[in-house]
Amino acid sequence: MGRNTRKRRTPLAAKAIAASAALALGGGGLIWANFYASAHESNNQTWGGNQTKAATAQVATISCPDVQQKLTNVPWRARQGVATELANLDKQITEAYTRLASTRDAQAKDPSFVQNAIVGPLKDKRAATINRIRIDIQRVGGSFDNALSQLAACTTQNANQTTAGGNSGGQQQNNGGQQQGGQQQGGQQKNNGGQGGDGPSAADFVDITKVAPNVQSKPNQTPNASTGTFITRCGVNANQNHNSDNVIVAPGVTNGAHHVHDYVGNQKVNAFSSNQTFLQGGTSCQNRNDLSAYYWPVIREQDGTQEKDANADGGGKDLNVGKILVAQQAQIKYVGSPASKVVAMPQFLRIITGDAKAFVNGPANANAHWSCTGFENKVQLTTQYPICPQGSNVVRSFAFQSCWDGQNIDSANHRTHVAFADPASGVCPNGFKAIPQLTMRLVYNVPQPVIQADGTVKNAYAVDGFPEELHKPITDHDDFISVTTGGLANRIANCINSGRKCA
Repeated sequence: MGRNTRKRRTPLAAKAIAASAALALGGGGLIWANFYASAHESNNQTWGGNQTKAATAQVATISCPDVQQKLTNVPWRARQGVATELANLDKQITEAYTRLASTRDAQAKDPSFVQNAIVGPLKDKRAATINRIRIDIQRVGGSFDNALSQLAACTTQNANQTTAGGNSGGQQQNNGGQQQGGQQQGGQQKNNGGQGGDGPSAADFVDITKVAPNVQSKPNQTPNASTGTFITRCGVNANQNHNSDNVIVAPGVTNGAHHVHDYVGNQKVNAFSSNQTFLQGGTSCQNRNDLSAYYWPVIREQDGTQEKDANADGGGKDLNVGKILVAQQAQIKYVGSPASKVVAMPQFLRIITGDAKAFVNGPANANAHWSCTGFENKVQLTTQYPICPQGSNVVRSFAFQSCWDGQNIDSANHRTHVAFADPASGVCPNGFKAIPQLTMRLVYNVPQPVIQADGTVKNAYAVDGFPEELHKPITDHDDFISVTTGGLANRIANCINSGRKCA
C-alpha cells in the first residue's frame, strides 16, 4: 500500500491474527485456542439462550484477494462503474460464505463439495467481474494491470489464519478437494461458533485484567507542535439512524457494506448521497455547522434476541445477528500534531480507518482498538474483544489518519490520499500535510462475557461485519466525510494550532 500503511497502533496490531486464538495469559489466565462450533451442524442444533458454543473443530471461511486495495489509479469517469463491480465482488463472497455455512452436511459427505460447488464457481464469477472492471477502466483511456486478473481465485481459510492476498507462511492453499481449516472431524463438519454459526468464538475474548500493558508512549512534542483540541458533540445515534450502505466504497449500491452502520452528524448518508446531499442533510451535532458524517459498524449482543433487521440486508441476511447496542457515550475529538501545525481539513475529505476485511486481508491496514474503562491507558486490544471487570464498560476507540496529500479528497482505493504520521516522531510522510486528527471513543454497557468450562461463551457480543470475516474484532473500522459550513474547518485548525481547548 505504500506510505498510507504507516500508522500508530498497538503492538498487537502488527501480529498475525493466528495469535488471537492462542493468546497465553500469565498468572493463571485462560488459554483459548481453536475452540469452534457450528449452528449449522447436521443435527441442526442451535445454541439456546445467550450462549455461544465452542468446540475443538475449526472451520474454513472464504478467503479472496482484495481487488479494491490493488486499484490505485482509476480514472474518475470510470470510478462509479468500478465501484459497482467491486461491490459485486463483495456480494459474491458473501453469497459463497453463506453457502459454505449452510452446507455442512454435504461437505461431510463429499470432500470435493467445497471446491466444486463453492470455490470453483466463485472464481468464475470473480473473473468475469474483474474483466468488467478492466473494460470500465480501458473504455475511458485508463490503464489496467493485467496481473489483477490473477486475483479471481479464492481459497478457504482457517478460523485462525490471516492470509488473503499474502499467503502467510505457506499456510494458505488451494482447495484441491479438501477444505483447508475445515477438515472433517468424525464425519461431521464444525463451524466457528456464534449465535449465527459464524463467530465470535471463545478465542475472540480475553479477560483484560490478565493482559500485560501494551500502550506505547506518544511522540515527544516539538516547539512547533499543535497542542489544542476541538470536541464536537453529535450524540450516540439514539434516533437509530442505520443502514447497511457504504457511500465511500460503494456509492450507488444498496447494502454495499453488508453490515449495519451507526450514523451521527450528517443525517442524510446513504448509498445515493452526494456532496450536495451532505450540505442539505442536517446534523445531530450541537454545532449546526458540523455536517460531517461520522459512522461505524454497530455492536450486537448475541443473546438470542431477534433484532428488527433479522430478515433484512445488513442484518440477518448477512449473518449479523443479535440485539443492536447503542453506545452510552460517543466522544468525537480533533487533536493536533506533535511535530507541526495543522492545515484545515478540505471540504468533503473522505477517510476510512481500519479494515473491515482485516481477518482475511491481514493486519496491514487494521486499526482496531478495544479496551475497558479504567484500562485504556494501559491496554489496547486489536485481535480480541475485552472481558471487562464488574463496573467497567467496553470501549472502542479510533485514531484516524492525520496526514493528507494536499490535493485529493479521495483516492481509488480510498487510502493513498491520506496517511498515518510516523509513530515515533509524529512527522507526516514526504509530500503530506498534517491535518487535525479525528479521534473517536465509544463506550458500551454490555453484559460481561463469561467463558465457561464447557467452552461456551455466555453474553457474547460482536461487531457487525462481512460474514466471511467471522466477526473478528480486528475488522473494526470507522468512516468519516468532512462537511462543514460557516468557516468551521478553519476554526478547528486555528483552535488546535493555538493550543486551546474548544468545543
